Amino acid sequence: MSTAQSVLQEVFGYDQFRGPQAAIVDHVIAGGDALVLMPTGGGKSLCYQVPAIVRQQQGRGVAIVVSPLIALMHDQVGALHEAGVGAAFLNSTLSYEQTQEVELRLQTGDITLLYAAPERLNTPRFLGLLDSLYEAGQLSLFAIDEAHCVSQWGHDFRPEYRALSVLHERYAGVPRIALTATADALTRADIVERLQLEEAQQFVSSFDRPNIRYTIVEKKDATAQLQRFIQSEHQGEAGVVYCQSRKRVEELAQTLQNCGISALPYHAGLPADTRQHHQDRFLREEGIVMCATIAFGMGIDKPDVRFVAHVDMPKNIEGYYQETGRAGRDGLPAHAWMAYGLNDVVNQRRMIDESPAEETFKQVMRGKLDALLALAEATDCRRQRLLGYFGEDSTPCGNCDNCLHPPAVWDGTDAARKLLSTIYRVHEASQLTFGTGHIMDVLRGKDTEKVRQFGHDSLSTFGLGAQYSEAQLRGVLRQLLATGALGLHKVTSDSGHSFDTLALTPGSRAVLRGEAQVLLREATASAPKRTRKAPQANVAALNLGPDAQVRFINLKAWRAEVAREHNLPAYVIFHDATLAAIAERDPASLEELNGIPGMGAKKFDAYGAEVLRVCQMAQ
Repeated sequence: MSTAQSVLQEVFGYDQFRGPQAAIVDHVIAGGDALVLMPTGGGKSLCYQVPAIVRQQQGRGVAIVVSPLIALMHDQVGALHEAGVGAAFLNSTLSYEQTQEVELRLQTGDITLLYAAPERLNTPRFLGLLDSLYEAGQLSLFAIDEAHCVSQWGHDFRPEYRALSVLHERYAGVPRIALTATADALTRADIVERLQLEEAQQFVSSFDRPNIRYTIVEKKDATAQLQRFIQSEHQGEAGVVYCQSRKRVEELAQTLQNCGISALPYHAGLPADTRQHHQDRFLREEGIVMCATIAFGMGIDKPDVRFVAHVDMPKNIEGYYQETGRAGRDGLPAHAWMAYGLNDVVNQRRMIDESPAEETFKQVMRGKLDALLALAEATDCRRQRLLGYFGEDSTPCGNCDNCLHPPAVWDGTDAARKLLSTIYRVHEASQLTFGTGHIMDVLRGKDTEKVRQFGHDSLSTFGLGAQYSEAQLRGVLRQLLATGALGLHKVTSDSGHSFDTLALTPGSRAVLRGEAQVLLREATASAPKRTRKAPQANVAALNLGPDAQVRFINLKAWRAEVAREHNLPAYVIFHDATLAAIAERDPASLEELNGIPGMGAKKFDAYGAEVLRVCQMAQ
């Protein structure tokens, strides 16, 4: 057994590395730089934790882990302590005395992995510590987690990550491993350039998360739709709901609470202690639904999040993939659900157009948004579209909404041509601009006061689309905006108010000439009704027999007590999958606990006897 394999088994309790982990670990142990793209839940942390332990055993000192979130540092250090690994963090939660204690441990070789935020790493004091370790040959490696933060093309750009190029310039010969769960080719190239990883070996895993079911629904009443989704499919289970605005977060959390769902709000405008309290509850309690802006999420290690929902559309596929990837980190079935409508398209385009960024940057952002719009409008396999964006070929998954319930498709080319013609004629006739509702009224031949006031009932296209419903025409509008065949034009009224109006684009020409076909999914009159589902047994224990279920429940209760004593989330003690494996094996002796995934040597010594006692309680 190799040294790395031995560490994996004895410290972390796993028999085999997964996927490319072994190759990455060997490469970094040997002193090589690496860029690792691995999906959430794929085991990125082990790719630097195992090399850090091995290289320290070889006398090479401490590994420095650059991590962007305090909560993540706390939980990962706690998990390493539980596994018997010397770990610490330096961040703003420590007092001066505690910081001095960590720095002393660092200098005496008592720490295997030290976690620090990128802001701290570039302070003179911290660089001075690194300089002394480097001169003594006691810097084993640098791990840069969430490496996409270095790229302006990434979905979570953080300028302070740019300064991490100092690691290559100042500490030559110390291996660096940059890790992220998502980066398209453009973002990947930017990471390589910004972190000076041109010589690094790239390890790109499959982006596929087969345990996640992707569902995108037409937005009608997003709050009611979300409520039905949770109550019918994920009652009593942990989930994250993403919203665009802080106000929406608070309103939605309150609405869910009012209908009996344990929901909490989280956004950057809340007091820091409130945010921390809500995050702690989400991590430590079961069945909490967190309603949040994107201020919440990165680095959340909770493995049993059963769903991630978007009531507003994200900015791009990278953000969508990163956020949905927080569901089902334990590899068990999970759900990514999104409600999407015309206003989402308008709002996202407006944010790009009104940003102070250079036009080149805006063009890239529009392209990324277009890819997400195409995913939302797709009538074929969602997963194929998603993986294709990251350059990965695949076959229909059989597990997304389009595969499970293929949508009816209609040819909207005629409706699109008539809609574009109406927009042109309405604006040309009045030399004024009008909203989407009025445009659709004209096309459908509705006799409204506004139509008569401006004489639009005399236009050649008035009533030409009477056979189309408003829902159908809204679908056509979304598709035209998604493909660039229709644009938005900002108009300022005499009173100084700004608003967006529909405008033809160069891309409109092909549709008007009948050269481009517009295929759309049939708009449904209402969402199918689902009956409320009672909370189901823990997903990890679904296949256990009755006696094993009892052992599993007892083990979870015991784990909760231990977690409270240690002030850690329960999954840091043991994952649900480990408890399920113990419950199924029904060990009669300590020896029979050996080899259970997640049962490392330190945890065996610390908890083995107690685990055995709890299992025997059910006899």
